[in-house]
Formats: sequence, structure tokens, C-alpha cells
Amino acid sequence: MTVLRGALVTLRPTVPADVPALAAIRATPEVRARWRGGDNLAAEVAADLDDPGIHCLTVAYEDRTIGMIQWHAEESPEYRHAGMDLFLDPAVHGKGLGTDTVRTLARHLVDDHGHHRLTIDPAADNAAAIRCYTKAGFRPVGVMRRYERGADGTWHDGLLMDLLADELTA
Repeated sequence: MTVLRGALVTLRPTVPADVPALAAIRATPEVRARWRGGDNLAAEVAADLDDPGIHCLTVAYEDRTIGMIQWHAEESPEYRHAGMDLFLDPAVHGKGLGTDTVRTLARHLVDDHGHHRLTIDPAADNAAAIRCYTKAGFRPVGVMRRYERGADGTWHDGLLMDLLADELTA
């Protein structure tokens, strides 16, 4: 895959050398609260790289690694679509980098992979992520009740959002 350039960010295939920086971002309290993980976050990031069903891209801003976005595809002709998920360093939140990251990958999935529909599923209480995805053109589909288990063992709701190719914002 080629390098993808957004208005602000660059997305490139994640390589093993990126793992320490990405694990450090995953370890920040804000990211860990959403992505969780065990004692060895580097091993978890590396496992994502080894999963043939997940495509991992490192997000760079001003020549610095600031996070990762990953995508997967449902290839069944009757249900074909792609889904994505991401985390960014909290130090860069609020600068429009998340929206640019999502738009950049969404454009690639629509234009280069021919997907007509994309999905993303933030926690229902993650207002900042929902705002970010909405700016990129995603719309709420519905609440998935007790969708994900939290770090404390309780279940919490997720919000299914989708975007149709012709709804992708600039």
C-alpha cells in the first residue's frame, strides 16, 4: 500500500519499528481507557500487525508518530463494507488531526478499494470521537446496548456509525 496524505496527516503502513511509539501512546491514560490492554501493550500492537484481517496505518504529523488507524473489510458480496478504528496521542487532540485521519482513510477505502459503505463504532459516551467522526461524514445508526466490556468488567454501550461513499465530506 502506498502512503496516504491528508490535509494535515500522513498515513503509512505500520512496521515493527513503530511498535514502541504506538505502545507508548496506547499506554497514556486517555487512550488506555478506551483501548485497554494487558501488561504488554507492545505485544498487543505487534499482534495487530500480524493479523491478516487488519490493515494498520501509522499516523504521522509534522514527522512525528501520533497514532494508528486500522481497517478491516467484510468481503462477502451481499454485505461488502469496511470498518475502521483509531487512536491518537492525547497531546494532539483538538487540532482536527483525528478528522483528517478518518477522512484520509475513508477516501482511500472509497476511491481505491471501491467500498460504498464504511462503519465505525465508538463508545456511546465518547463525545469527542463521535464529533470527530461526524465531521468526516459518519452518521449515527444506532446504539449497540452492552456492546463492550469495560476495564471494570461492566458492559457499556457502543454507537454504530456509518458513512456512505457520497456522504464523505471534503
